[in-house]
Amino acid sequence: MKQATYVAAFLVLSAAVFGTAYAAKATENDALTINTAKISLIQAVTSAEQHVGGKASSADYEQHKGKWVFDIEVVKDKSVMDVKVDATSGQVIVATEDKADRDDKNDRTD
Repeated sequence: MKQATYVAAFLVLSAAVFGTAYAAKATENDALTINTAKISLIQAVTSAEQHVGGKASSADYEQHKGKWVFDIEVVKDKSVMDVKVDATSGQVIVATEDKADRDDKNDRTD
């Protein structure tokens, strides 16, 4: 009977610990990660616009292949380009045409 009590107590304690850790992570503000960037959003947008020769319409700060990048959509003529700019160096990593610009679910992340 004692063993069953210990197992039950362990399960309750584990659930409390993991539940608290999950709740803490869920309430963190992802926007605060931009403090790790070495360049500003304005610099990233300028770099992306110059690379494509168009105008930025949106920007996100996210991880790409283990690095933090600015993911910027740039419109040129009748096409939309997804441009990833390294948040440390300001260099364009990749620019790909976003043929299905309905939402971010269709954006390429490779």
